[in-house]
Amino acid sequence: MSFYRTMSAIVSLAILSLNGAGVSLAAETTNQQLQAEIEQLKKQNDQITERLDAVTSLLEQNTALTDSKQKHSSAIGGYGELHYNNLNDKNPGGTNKNQVDVHRFVLMFQHDFNERIRFFSELELEHTLVEDTADGSNSGAIELEQAFIEFDLSDTQTTRAGLFLIPVGIINETHEPTTFYGVERNSVENKIIPTTWREAGVSYNQRFDNAVSFDVAIHSGLNVNTTDYAVRSGRQQVSNAIANDLAYTVRLKWTGINGLELATTLQYQTDITQGLDSTAGSATMIEAHSVWQTGPFALRALYANWDLDGSGPASVGADKQRGWYAEPSYRINQQWGIFARYSVWDNRVSDATDSETNMINAGFNYWPHEHVVLKFDYQNQDTPAGTTEFDGYNLGVGYQF
Repeated sequence: MSFYRTMSAIVSLAILSLNGAGVSLAAETTNQQLQAEIEQLKKQNDQITERLDAVTSLLEQNTALTDSKQKHSSAIGGYGELHYNNLNDKNPGGTNKNQVDVHRFVLMFQHDFNERIRFFSELELEHTLVEDTADGSNSGAIELEQAFIEFDLSDTQTTRAGLFLIPVGIINETHEPTTFYGVERNSVENKIIPTTWREAGVSYNQRFDNAVSFDVAIHSGLNVNTTDYAVRSGRQQVSNAIANDLAYTVRLKWTGINGLELATTLQYQTDITQGLDSTAGSATMIEAHSVWQTGPFALRALYANWDLDGSGPASVGADKQRGWYAEPSYRINQQWGIFARYSVWDNRVSDATDSETNMINAGFNYWPHEHVVLKFDYQNQDTPAGTTEFDGYNLGVGYQF
């Protein structure tokens, strides 16, 4: 090999060695940069993970708080009625009834302790005030209409304990002014059932798959006066109520056809005078009603009958007390509806004289809002001789929330 070739080979090897070292150095530098970027990404990932954990924790706390509020929620509601009556007694020299009255102001309080246990109450002020008058002429009242604890035993079984409305009739349990026609509540459910009827005790409700529901209640009973034995006079309002004799109520209701409700109630009490009248005996009431809604047309019909044992009630003809009514109505649109009602009731069916009252009501309801109603009805009465016989008209405004 010549000298020049030898030197050229040496130079080439040197160049190759230098190039290799440069590549190696560049590769090492790139690896270091990648490692640094990876470390930075790890730190960012850790920060993001920490933030996600914090957000998840907050969401869990918010969900727990929401669940807690749902399980321990409270609500307030109410309803009220203002009435104007312009009624004239047809009897010569009779006293007319021309008056305006805030008949009811009701507040309702409800609290859910959890998904199974809840509390419900109604506190009512009647006729705007309660005043201590020397002659006892004050007509106002503050009344606790409901106050009970309700327990869900299952999806179809419920029980109540406390002060509750008796499961009977059409309006005893549902009587907010926006839910019925006419300014005043109908006289049959007022005089015979007697609405609003509440007692203290325990009740049980069972709902079946065939649209049948069953109610049974054991509760405080009536204590009628021994002058006329009228059942409405027996309501004790659970105010230091005499409880020598309890009462028992059973109701069966069917809603198997859309828009139709059929129900019947049986109520029994072994002594309707709470042992104060030895000439009185047991009392049994049976009530049956139907509510039918098909399109804009509706029909309500109800019958109620009391049988009072004993010579005391029989002596004044009050051993049988009964009444019935039929009420067709037509909903013109969402705001307007018209109705007519024919009612018959008698608290002394067995007496020797005419004691039956008949009444016709007809009028309309106007709902400017589904929970606000304006009412008008005309009434015509046919009453027993010597009793007030009011004809005229009634105006009312009602609300619920």
